[in-house]
Amino acid sequence: MDNVNIKINGRDYSVPAGSTILDAARIAKVDIPTLCYLKDINEIGACRLCLVEVKGARGMMAACVTPVNEGMEILTNTEKVQKMRKTNLELVLSTHEKKCLSCIRSQSCELQKLCRDYGVDDEEHFKGKMLRTPKDESTAFLVRDNDKCILCRRCVGACKMQGIGAIAALDRGFDTHIGSAFEMPLGATSCIGCGQCVVACPVGALYEKDDTKAVWQALNDPSKHVAICTAPSVRATIGECFGYEPGTDVEGKMVAAIKRLGFDGVYDMNLTADLTIMEEAHEFIERFTKGEKLPLITSCSPGWIKFCEHYYPELTDNLSTCKSPQQMFGAMYKTYYAQKRGLDPADIVFVSAIPCTAKKFEVRRPGQSAAGEGIFDVDYAITTRELARMIERAGINFRELEDEEFDAPFGIRSGAGEIFGATGGVMEAALRTAAKTILGTNLEEVDLPDVRGTAPIKYAQYKLGDVTVNVAVTSGAKNARELLDKVKAGEVKVDFIEVMACPGGCVNGGGQPVQSAAVRASVDLKAKRAQVLYKSDAGNKIRCSHDNPAVQKIYDDYLGSPGSHKAHEILHTFYIKRGL
Repeated sequence: MDNVNIKINGRDYSVPAGSTILDAARIAKVDIPTLCYLKDINEIGACRLCLVEVKGARGMMAACVTPVNEGMEILTNTEKVQKMRKTNLELVLSTHEKKCLSCIRSQSCELQKLCRDYGVDDEEHFKGKMLRTPKDESTAFLVRDNDKCILCRRCVGACKMQGIGAIAALDRGFDTHIGSAFEMPLGATSCIGCGQCVVACPVGALYEKDDTKAVWQALNDPSKHVAICTAPSVRATIGECFGYEPGTDVEGKMVAAIKRLGFDGVYDMNLTADLTIMEEAHEFIERFTKGEKLPLITSCSPGWIKFCEHYYPELTDNLSTCKSPQQMFGAMYKTYYAQKRGLDPADIVFVSAIPCTAKKFEVRRPGQSAAGEGIFDVDYAITTRELARMIERAGINFRELEDEEFDAPFGIRSGAGEIFGATGGVMEAALRTAAKTILGTNLEEVDLPDVRGTAPIKYAQYKLGDVTVNVAVTSGAKNARELLDKVKAGEVKVDFIEVMACPGGCVNGGGQPVQSAAVRASVDLKAKRAQVLYKSDAGNKIRCSHDNPAVQKIYDDYLGSPGSHKAHEILHTFYIKRGL
């Protein structure tokens, strides 16, 4: 790629042709503030915080949308630039509900930080028309508070990137607001609950429905047995809430912190990730052998399940009937473990710590009550952010904790279960076990690089003895739509498909720690977080789900064998052909 020569604040730089001024400034290690900009998602120049001076230009230029050209001279920090940015911040504040102390994003709010950086000390410098609207709490997974909205449209860009388009900017002028068609509540739309809008929002206008109050109440109720399991990717991300660099594995400290919250059991969801693989691999081999209901499509992502039910109801029969690892853990805990311990399932409160907002509605889906009607497999699903807030509220010094281990008997996991949090991980884990069933022995090389990585759609072909299996892996609802349309049109022939609703998989879920636009522009969060899981897998002596002794004991003691009648009663579910 050709380069162009430019000046930034009087210094010479050579940057790739086609770069924006914002791109060039980052190459030069010069920080230009943004609010509406979000790399690859929202690049519209609307907030005017990134204004810079360009010699020869009649007015200031928006750095995020202005391309550089040969000889351009850019000034990013003049008195005029600083004054204009401060004025624009004051204009944003003129219609913003400034209740920062009670805001969920206090201290992690990008608007708050910029106001502090630019010395905005008069919150009422401008007084705009204040549109006061009730919060939209119509979904089971998030809250929309338009009084906090700054109309940056990042959430709209994120929803569009997912191919959903459940929200948009409505009306004009002072009446502009973010909403859904015909002013429908979000719960009445085609929103799939992925939460990508939440992690895109720079302020407190969107946030997950908080279940921590209910969890605290359960922990303080001596009549309740309260247990928790954590999803594979949480250990790779929760450290970010406590100042660790993205891609830091803090499993031991996380376990130590959760134990100090007072749970009766702290467990690793990787165990039921392994259990999911045992059931799903058996299901795939059975369908593949019979040539029925192919391609088999994975069922671990509830946002994807909702997407399929609404947009591709004709493919719901192709979905694996396996519950997700979250639901399997709760089901096993309230049946098998309750019997072992002599516990009444009605007295158990089971909590999952997960990277996903969609898991909040999954816990109340039909077919998720293995222990009996009215007893849900999982009572509360809390996001990585919620778990971090509980730890902070309890006054636990996370960084100073000594590492601790998950509780037995559900602390044993395989490397296959660990990689569930990354796109392609479920497929790789399932193929490891399917290969053992077909070949009668483990693969010589269990790492399957063709299904790894964050490419939108990945295809691979594996020859297992006399059998050839064609697979596809995708993440992000928009990419899933592209793949499924090709499958329906006969353009692609595959036997097994993994779909994750969030781009990059659970490591990039809507319940993960929020990172600023500047971090998201310079750090590949998906790759760094996923690397934690792959490193843990590589270092695990048990690489395949079927080699996990805890899983083998569960089948020997309780379930019988993968795909058994008992296993179907406890570990499988059903879907609804909703349509649009």
